Amino acid sequence: MEKIKYAGKLLPGFAMALVIAAIAKLLEGLLPIHLIGASVIALFIGMILNHFWKPNRLFATGLKFTSKKILKFAIILLGASLNIRIVLEVGKLSLCVMVFTLLTCFGIGHFVGRALKINWKLSNLISAGTGICGGSAIAAIAPVIDADDSDIAYAMSATFLFDMAMIVLFPIMGQAMGLTDMAYGLWAGTAVNDTSSVVAAGYAFSEAAGDFATMVKLTRTLSIIPTVIAFALISAHLKRKEAGAGGTAVKAEFRLVKVIPWFILGFLGLAVINSFGLIPAGVSAGMKDISKFLMIAALAAIGLNTSFKDMKKSGFAPMLHGFIISLLVVVVAIAVEYFMGIV
Repeated sequence: MEKIKYAGKLLPGFAMALVIAAIAKLLEGLLPIHLIGASVIALFIGMILNHFWKPNRLFATGLKFTSKKILKFAIILLGASLNIRIVLEVGKLSLCVMVFTLLTCFGIGHFVGRALKINWKLSNLISAGTGICGGSAIAAIAPVIDADDSDIAYAMSATFLFDMAMIVLFPIMGQAMGLTDMAYGLWAGTAVNDTSSVVAAGYAFSEAAGDFATMVKLTRTLSIIPTVIAFALISAHLKRKEAGAGGTAVKAEFRLVKVIPWFILGFLGLAVINSFGLIPAGVSAGMKDISKFLMIAALAAIGLNTSFKDMKKSGFAPMLHGFIISLLVVVVAIAVEYFMGIV
């Protein structure tokens, strides 16, 4: 009986998030050119609604459940669409470039965030969105570091704005530099953030460049796994440090299983199973579609819990942070290609 009551509390908020997700998908499909993904559309719809109407108690429980639990479930399902063998197929070239871009994002990004006096959670969410795969990386890391909904929304917004600029500028710059299809595909796949933006920028150059850029992008997505584990360790260390400073006894025992988020274990498990071809192609594609839709619903819920007033408090600094890191990644990625003789 208690479970039925709890499910009844979840239904209104969850249903509302699903409706917004469906509207966002519809709007995405109506766009003549695929410049903006449904995830970002859902986030903005939620934030606009929040500006005029604050979710009441009837919707609050379901929205919180969707933004936290459903988001984690969507990340697990995403693993079924990934194949670890892709890393080997794409080759060492893309992995080398990715190592440098990730070091740029999280290394220099850390110091840029401190210089701009941005809280470490928002700073690293922006770096993750820029360095890995936009919204998916932000969504995966946010629960691990207990990020606020306003931080998630700000990081998503920053990633989206620079992706829009990259979609337009990348093909122009690629033509101006006389890049080959492979060189351009590698550059776009490692420097552009969101998957939809990589696809748009890649195929705007050529069919071959688009194919390679998409493959490189999928390889980048796999870096979610070690990144989330690293942040889980950092978060656990900070919590132990805070507990010690507060006079609470802290156990010295350390268990990796307790630190690694359960949903990332599920994500990794499905990725490994899919890599061995144990998930039929049709099932894998279906799970990917469900994952994407649930992620859109989760971002709609996050948007409904986020006000523009809260974002304004962060000021212009996070956007500047995103611009600096995005620019550095673009430069570092092409510089590494020149150094390796790919261009």
